[in-house]
Amino acid sequence: MRIAGKRLKRTRLIQGGRFVVAVDVEMVIPPDDSSEPCYEAETVDLLKEVADRAVKGDKRWLLQHGRVYELVSAC
Repeated sequence: MRIAGKRLKRTRLIQGGRFVVAVDVEMVIPPDDSSEPCYEAETVDLLKEVADRAVKGDKRWLLQHGRVYELVSAC
């Protein structure tokens, strides 16, 4: 379902396991309540999926959906 209103592009950082993923998402400022932007249901589902895949270590999938940063040891 599409929410009516002004659309903004934002980058969200999702951390899970050894990964941080920068995901570009769209937020909406609804005309009825312009106090803060909100996510559509599809965006929330994507962010949850990114977090789950990050915890599982699915680097290939993550690379298709955002910029991936991986924790590496200093040694």
